[in-house]
Amino acid sequence: MNAADVMSRNVVSVGPDAPIGDAISLMLEHHISGLPVVVNDGVLVGVLTEGDLLRRSETRTERHRARWIEFLRGPGRLAEDFVRTHARKVGEIMTEAVVSTTEDAPLSEIVRLMERHHVKRLPVLRGEAIVGIVTRTDLMRALGTLLGKETGAMSASTDDEIRKNVLAALAESSWAPRVGITITVTDGVVTLDGAITEEKERQALRVTAENVPGVKSVHDRIVWVEPLSGTVLEPPPPDPAAE
Repeated sequence: MNAADVMSRNVVSVGPDAPIGDAISLMLEHHISGLPVVVNDGVLVGVLTEGDLLRRSETRTERHRARWIEFLRGPGRLAEDFVRTHARKVGEIMTEAVVSTTEDAPLSEIVRLMERHHVKRLPVLRGEAIVGIVTRTDLMRALGTLLGKETGAMSASTDDEIRKNVLAALAESSWAPRVGITITVTDGVVTLDGAITEEKERQALRVTAENVPGVKSVHDRIVWVEPLSGTVLEPPPPDPAAE
């Protein structure tokens, strides 16, 4: 999947000359935390987010620094701070350095950009014009759709097919133990037997089995052998809700 598959195409935007009050009304009305700022033909010139509105003179949340810090910052930086806390137009406080993406960008690239730049939304551009926006909500919606399709696509696989698929999935995992684990499948129920020396492998083994189509549930009978002392710890009791 790429950006074009998940992006919201009905983008709520604002112009740089719009009053800040109008932008706030749009954000509240549409339940969004950021607005692309566009000029003619949808050309993106910035973005206005809740973060740009946190420190304002109206709410008395502007920063008050010690005199010596103001001296070190210099008049230019102080003037810039004043504009951000007192300006009345969107273009005067918007963030101009916008992180964006393109329609054909894969979701892995979108997530990488969001994590790297600590942003919750990415405008999607065609040339310089905005054609959509991808938010974290859009990504969650896509995930929900894919999970739903997987559930619907789970065919009545045979126990032998399920076992082979679990083993194949483990063979592709660099963390998975290569020996000491036995897998059996009965009526779609996967049973894990054997021993591990790293307790964190237990949950990963369960998740691997749960992701194989046709698996109804997973029974964990793996024991954990503490590598230094050789102490053997039994598996946790089964969860009645999972039965």
